[in-house]
Amino acid sequence: MLSSLFFRNRTAYVVGRIVNGYNSHPFAVPIKHDSGGKLYVDALLMEPEQIALLFSANRAYFLVDMEVPSAYVAFLRQIVPERTEAELYTMLGLQKQGKTLFFRDFLHHLRHSTDNFIVAPGIKGLVMTVFTLPSYPYVFKVIRDKISPSKDTTREQVKDKYVLVKHHDRVGRMADTLEYSDVAFPRERFTPELLAELQSVAPSLIEEYGDTIVVKHLYIERRMTPLNIYLENATPMQREHVMRDYGDAIRQLAAVNIFAGDLLFKNFGVTRYGRIVFYDYDEIEFLTACSFRRIPPPPEGYDEMSSDVWYPVGPTDVFPEEFATFLLTDPAVRRDFLAAHAELLDAGWWCAAQQKLASGELPEVLSYPDKLRFQSANGARAAVLAARRQRIPDRHRVER
Repeated sequence: MLSSLFFRNRTAYVVGRIVNGYNSHPFAVPIKHDSGGKLYVDALLMEPEQIALLFSANRAYFLVDMEVPSAYVAFLRQIVPERTEAELYTMLGLQKQGKTLFFRDFLHHLRHSTDNFIVAPGIKGLVMTVFTLPSYPYVFKVIRDKISPSKDTTREQVKDKYVLVKHHDRVGRMADTLEYSDVAFPRERFTPELLAELQSVAPSLIEEYGDTIVVKHLYIERRMTPLNIYLENATPMQREHVMRDYGDAIRQLAAVNIFAGDLLFKNFGVTRYGRIVFYDYDEIEFLTACSFRRIPPPPEGYDEMSSDVWYPVGPTDVFPEEFATFLLTDPAVRRDFLAAHAELLDAGWWCAAQQKLASGELPEVLSYPDKLRFQSANGARAAVLAARRQRIPDRHRVER
């Protein structure tokens, strides 16, 4: 076991591994305080996927007291081998070291690959242009010089949103970003289409020095499959799963005072573990800063074919019942979403979430499934035993 605890939100984790001959079994034990201030063990995580999700970059960084960080990272690499050293340094709160190692790995990949950077597949954004290297599991995001007027934002406001996400509890639902300045790329690795795209939409951020292209400012995120593209080829079972998880992601973000703003499927990605993660932050807002309203009934004699809106709309107003109009255009997608999350289309649910936050309640979205908690398991087991006892006559119960 590592001697220092890993702190995140109101949970501390003991991290270690069990060694039996040539076999090694990693584990993590979450420890919490009860209402009386006493410590208790909340769960036991032993499945590789559970531990990998615990050390996800889409969550808040850990706080760990380490005398030799490199030794901790080396130990963790044995527990979560799919995480790079750069990712682990970043998750342990040593972001500068993580960014340095990440860029070294990136340069190493460039030297040992031959494919070209291309415009990232999917619907083009109105705020950022995105490119990627097919052999590299990350995307590079550049803010456009001229942002679409429909977005009503500026470059500085977009950068502030990314800072907000960086310092907020991401609850496993918002992609972590690495921010870099003056990044040099080999010009020969850019396709003509990509180079034309960058020079067209962000000329102030692109400079050419001989055989080098320098991007003055960009964000790097792990590449995911956009939800809208995933749904095009999803099986009924996959579609049901991602729509349930999409709603769960919205709920969990709301629990920590985050409203994604633009809920279009193209702004959410599907990770390799099938989890839905939000990655477009230009319209993100604190939930408590929004005004959730129901659409009032139209006045008498209103022409239903008219494009005019019969009710006033303020800059912070949100009408959840409109989500269905813009998001749930596919009947199968609509059915799966409504089966699990119909209340998200009701302004009352959002107002109740705001009231919880206003009451001073401290929310916590756990880094592991609720079903793994000992308290939940014991409660369910006790309920089953109680039900069984009610069905067994007294004389049989005594005999047993």
